[in-house]
Amino acid sequence: MTLHRRAILKLGGAATLASVAGGLRPRPAAAWNPAAFGAKSLDEIVAALGGTGYAPTKAVSWGATPDIAENGAAVQVSITSALPRTQSIAVVIEKNPGPLAAQFDVPPGTDPAIVTRFKMAQTSNVHAVIKADGKYFVATREIRVTFGGCG
Repeated sequence: MTLHRRAILKLGGAATLASVAGGLRPRPAAAWNPAAFGAKSLDEIVAALGGTGYAPTKAVSWGATPDIAENGAAVQVSITSALPRTQSIAVVIEKNPGPLAAQFDVPPGTDPAIVTRFKMAQTSNVHAVIKADGKYFVATREIRVTFGGCG
């Protein structure tokens, strides 16, 4: 009788583990926009993100983003939007091979701010593309990249 009970417990444990493991499988990331990440200009990127145009804005703070980056392999970009009802923040590095570097969705009720690092191929304009209240806004900052720390 003990052997029978142990067999049942082992099978039950194995079935439970298999069902839990099935729920823990990696899931694909949220759908990404291949048209936006494949676009080569700011206008094409905004259109691929769903915009019909954009307006310049000064309602963006660049935080600790440097004017001159000594190492193009790790350039920190810090963007905070003061636009009400900010829905997303995208970073476009104009002279990179793939200009759209990232897009971040901003859930309602959270601070519209990001801090991240990017690789920059060369000195370039960096655009913060902000979607707020269904409209698109762009703030631009030039970041100079030096090699070896010599400007």
